[in-house]
Amino acid sequence: MNEIGRLNGEDRKEMNAFLDATFKLLDKNKIAQAEKKLIEISKTPNYFTREYLGRNLTKYEDHDKMMKITKRMLEHKLYGVRATALFYQYNFYFEEPEKIFEILEKTFDSVPWEVESIINDMWKRYPDLMKERMSGWIGSENSHKRALSFHGMENIANSDPNFIMDFIGKVIDDETMEVQKKITHILTQVARVNPIVVFPYIREWLSDANDQRIKTIWVSMKKLANIVVQKNRRDSREEFVILTEQTIQDWMNDENENMSQMGERLWRIVQKNRNY
Repeated sequence: MNEIGRLNGEDRKEMNAFLDATFKLLDKNKIAQAEKKLIEISKTPNYFTREYLGRNLTKYEDHDKMMKITKRMLEHKLYGVRATALFYQYNFYFEEPEKIFEILEKTFDSVPWEVESIINDMWKRYPDLMKERMSGWIGSENSHKRALSFHGMENIANSDPNFIMDFIGKVIDDETMEVQKKITHILTQVARVNPIVVFPYIREWLSDANDQRIKTIWVSMKKLANIVVQKNRRDSREEFVILTEQTIQDWMNDENENMSQMGERLWRIVQKNRNY
């Protein structure tokens, strides 16, 4: 099977044969052998193999046997083995979001990539619950957990941009680079969708900002300014272009030094790229 990339028909056929063989071992109560086979194939670096395997393990009817195996796999020293086990448990509890969160609380540090994927999906399926739970995560002493709390939040950029902006406001001065990167990413994504909501928040944060906060806001606003002048920009909404340009011009003429300096730097980007 491919070590990277999505699975093709032959890959899935091979995986299904492996699953059938594993299930037969379990039927015969050869637990150790079945677990050994699962661990061996889970070592793959291919995300899609691990996801397919974990999801299809739920087809085995004796879930007590499978759950015991995957709980042990979640503690395995190899990342792929832990990831496969996480996908099994996520799919097994697919309609039980509270149970899923119990699992995420235990695995956010040990299986981060797959946890990101699950969190993104949870924002699509359970946005109200995610607002509640991520509001708890953002206050964590663990910086990785705080950063993860932003992942997938762009899924509610249309439906509840104010929640996102208030959420960012709680940690706008977080000194951790991982959190700062998440803030700039989500800030850029939400501004592209709802600039009329986002720019007043940014203005408020910028008016009394220290150097670190200015840098955080600059990274996002620089991206937005470049999007405005891209000839083949994906974001072609006229509202976004007009509001971004107007906001930059307003900031240039603001009495607040932070505002005017930011506006002037952004306007130079717009003018330079348009005159290029």
